[in-house]
Amino acid sequence: MSKHIEKLKKQLLEMSEVVNAFKSEAVQVRIVDRLLDTIVDTDRSDTEAIDPINKKGRRSRPGEDEDNDSIHGRKKPGATKILNQLLMTDYFNTAHSISAIADYCKEHYDSDFKTSELSGILLKLSKENKLRRERSNDNNRFEYVRY
Repeated sequence: MSKHIEKLKKQLLEMSEVVNAFKSEAVQVRIVDRLLDTIVDTDRSDTEAIDPINKKGRRSRPGEDEDNDSIHGRKKPGATKILNQLLMTDYFNTAHSISAIADYCKEHYDSDFKTSELSGILLKLSKENKLRRERSNDNNRFEYVRY
């Protein structure tokens, strides 16, 4: 792991002059975030290509059932995918708060989303006129319902 940290330090030193050329600290932070994401993703894909150990820390065996999600650590669908699936159903025929939507996702999709993970997607869906965003008279919070 220290080898990776040393490599990261070296890369950051090389990029510091370019990053510091920007006057805005906010711009500098954004650039560094994107660079770190790119570096980490690149390092991760390089490591996975070389190292045959899976995410659970054990080597894959020939003939293992590749459809088994628990063995291969496949991800659950994200919030956007699940909300789009809910749009295809009659779930949004009645108004639901963000917390009710999160609870429903946990029960029916086994996905434990924070309300902050859902709020941006729900706002986007309302701006795209797929959902209507209304204030609840009961608690003054937003609820989402199909147009």
